[in-house]
Amino acid sequence: MDPAPATPRWNLERPYLTGRFHQEAKVAAAAQGAGSKPYSLDSFSRGGGGGGGGAESVIGSYAVSVQELLVIDDLLSALVGIEGRYISIKRVRGKEGYVVFQIDSSMDLALQELTRRIFPLCEDFVLVYHFVESRSHFKSGLVNHALAAALRAFLLDYQAMVAQLEHQFRLGRLSVQGLWFFCQRMMSSLNALAVLVEKAISNNTSGSATLNLLQSQAKAMAGDSAVRSLLEKMTECASAAYLRMLERWVYEGVIDDPYGEFFIAENKSLQKESLTQDYDAKYWQQRYSLKDGIPSFLTNVAATILTTGKYLNVMRECEYTVQVPLSESSKLMGFGSNHQYLECIKSAYDFASGELLTLMKDKYDLIGKLRSLKRYLLLDQGDFLVHFMDIAREELTKKPEEISVEKLQSLVDIALRSTAAASDPSHEDLTCCVERSSLLKKLSTLKDLDCAYPSDKLVAADVDHPMPLSVTGLETFCLSYKVQWPLSLVISRKALTKYQLIFRLLFHCKHGFRSVKILGTPVLRSSILCRSMLKFVNSLLHYLTFEVIQIHDFFLQKCLKECLLLLPELLVKIEKLKALCLQYATSIQLLIPSIDVAKPENTSKSRMPRSKIKETKNRGQQLKLASENVVMSESILKFEAEFNSELQSLIPTLSNSSQAEPYLTHLGQCILGVGVDQ
Repeated sequence: MDPAPATPRWNLERPYLTGRFHQEAKVAAAAQGAGSKPYSLDSFSRGGGGGGGGAESVIGSYAVSVQELLVIDDLLSALVGIEGRYISIKRVRGKEGYVVFQIDSSMDLALQELTRRIFPLCEDFVLVYHFVESRSHFKSGLVNHALAAALRAFLLDYQAMVAQLEHQFRLGRLSVQGLWFFCQRMMSSLNALAVLVEKAISNNTSGSATLNLLQSQAKAMAGDSAVRSLLEKMTECASAAYLRMLERWVYEGVIDDPYGEFFIAENKSLQKESLTQDYDAKYWQQRYSLKDGIPSFLTNVAATILTTGKYLNVMRECEYTVQVPLSESSKLMGFGSNHQYLECIKSAYDFASGELLTLMKDKYDLIGKLRSLKRYLLLDQGDFLVHFMDIAREELTKKPEEISVEKLQSLVDIALRSTAAASDPSHEDLTCCVERSSLLKKLSTLKDLDCAYPSDKLVAADVDHPMPLSVTGLETFCLSYKVQWPLSLVISRKALTKYQLIFRLLFHCKHGFRSVKILGTPVLRSSILCRSMLKFVNSLLHYLTFEVIQIHDFFLQKCLKECLLLLPELLVKIEKLKALCLQYATSIQLLIPSIDVAKPENTSKSRMPRSKIKETKNRGQQLKLASENVVMSESILKFEAEFNSELQSLIPTLSNSSQAEPYLTHLGQCILGVGVDQ
């Protein structure tokens, strides 16, 4: 925001340009008077109070009828803030704009009483006029400028009244009592404005604070319809400038706020590119945000107003010119009891949101991008993933630091082009990456996932989690997706990270299922354990894909929770069970090297060559010997006992958690085949 222009010094220093000229001129004249007593900066007098000397300075020396004429002449000057010969003005120290009127004490007591009744009107005029002058400076803001202009117009009517009274005085038709009578109409109105101005000066209000003050003062005057009508008129005038700012925001998405009065602030340091790079990007929340001090009549619709302008700004960032269609009924004229301004704001919001949604759906294919995310990151298209896992097995079994991401990307591209995914126009936006941390560690670094347990439990669980196998690309591989503006508002870095967490869990479960399934060992004990493991992994996959993701679609937070990613105690046990399955599959492959795990589903006896048939017979003999091997049997029994123990330990954990999360009851039935309450 550019600084407000400075008020020229000559506007403050040259005489007779402000209402205080009577004081400055009097001080200068008094300083030049030879032999006279110097005047104080706080007290000015053109008569008895100043020590001017002479019989003329004592009003009590005149007859009462003459005193009345003299005091009326001084009162007419005092009504416009100018002291007279027998009425002086004294400034109040420490209070900006406050003055006190004083009268010569030698005046007739009855005249003094009537005169003092008129002094509050004079003091209120000086205070209001001071506000008009001081708040007309650039730095005061548009609302104060508008209020000062409205007050100036009111004071012109007041000064016209004083001029009419002076005319009556010149014609000899005005007495002190008559002056008091004619001032009654202005007394209450100017006093209400003085009270308003006093609060505005003491609190140094501007912008919405001034509007709130005006509205509260108008409500406080409910018993005086004339004064309330006046304050409502002042509120309407002062709010005109504010409503013009509001119009530009809700109709064009532009903040036209040269003095920082509008209740919406812009942070230009936040760039839209951060949405695709920073998990904690605050672009949407803080690029435009609400400030403190919202006008009371806009409090209930402030969020709607903010969002309306945001939508218009997004379209402007896309170089898409749009403006809310205007008509006479859409002009924000005021905020009266008819609530017309609320209808205008709602219409602007409906238009802006509809235009932005149409733009994102038609030009940027939002629905197509969301379908692609579901197809690839939520494993909605299985043939692509199966083909990729087959051709990338060698690369994925390496350690994360040894994997070539470029090679993996080329394999992803081959899998995409070789399957039904090639028909997806958005498949070229799919990329891959290799994370450097386990799933549990990744979850512990994300503080805003509303996890059911503290993140330190996740870290401890990851440290204590038995990982007999070294971490490979199968545990750290992840897909990503290229997202451009403005779709990054919907598919932000944070949303994409949540998709990736779900993908990593599903991908690892899929890998565990394939690893156990391809064993197919005829060893009886091993076969039983294989079936038990297959049931566990398959039930878990079925629950994740059909019971959670398929139902809740893109409600990512709910998907994360029901995929157990926000339930660390359960997730740790699931990870242990998956690790046992993978360790068992690896051990069996080491103990029985003759088992072909590469392409078991493609084996067909009717098409085997004779050499292959002979090899199969030899392998069968080796398997028979392996089933009689003591070490082999002991290893299988050890795996079986540990797996069954971990599986049974899920029952109390699921039972405790299912009270708060009912969906876990169905998970227990899928995996264990019994209710978790048993």
